[in-house]
Amino acid sequence: MNGSKMVSSPWPLLARKDYAAPSIFTAENLLREARRQKGLAEGTVPALCVLDPDGDLVEYLQATEQARPHLRWACYHTTLFTWTQDGIEIGIIGRAVGASFAVLVAEELFASGCQVLISITSAGQLLEVAPPPYAVLIEHALRDEGTSYHYLPPSDYSMLNPELCKLIMAGWEQECQPLFVGNSWTTDAPFRETDAMIAWGREQGLLAIEMEAAALYALAEAKKYAIVCFAHITNQMAQQEGDFEKGAANGSLTALSVIRQTAQALWLIR
Repeated sequence: MNGSKMVSSPWPLLARKDYAAPSIFTAENLLREARRQKGLAEGTVPALCVLDPDGDLVEYLQATEQARPHLRWACYHTTLFTWTQDGIEIGIIGRAVGASFAVLVAEELFASGCQVLISITSAGQLLEVAPPPYAVLIEHALRDEGTSYHYLPPSDYSMLNPELCKLIMAGWEQECQPLFVGNSWTTDAPFRETDAMIAWGREQGLLAIEMEAAALYALAEAKKYAIVCFAHITNQMAQQEGDFEKGAANGSLTALSVIRQTAQALWLIR
């Protein structure tokens, strides 16, 4: 392998992985061909972009006539919208649900000029730190999905860049938007959350169950991207009726507050 180190494993997911080797298929080349086929000129996306897996914030921005399509976004699978908040343009993509889809879109965004990516996903509650809904900054994410293992060698968790965590929390205004910091469990299979696994997660102090953070943080570490993942704790896995209530405007006002404070902390908004 010319000095490269290939992981040896009996499990197909982990076998034949060479983490130092470059990929043959790149987001840049995919977008080049998409632009050719769609007749799009080259263009860049906003420096700050948001993944909105549930799509509620995208719908809110459209309903309030704030969102407009980005005319040079060449992704085959998604529509990029932009809106202006506190004087800066922000890009947003809705319904990129799950680790593999979120990372595919994230790769394309960073290849197109994104500098900071925020993910705000609806999540299930494990340990109760408040009555839902509430927001959690995900610090570590349990790698119970497949995508992260294509970017980083096996480990239990992937993690938020500690410097980003410090910047975000240093000036966070809790009275404007309460925020907890904690760890989550990223799963590919939300309908396979068993009693034993949930009990184990609570023993580990995990606050939330979601579907994207572990993979996004693995991508961030592998490629030195600035990615920040938040869990909007909105449900208790439908264990009782009346679950999945997200708050005002289906959680969109909470999401906008989280985006604003994160952008301020990272000096995107002065």
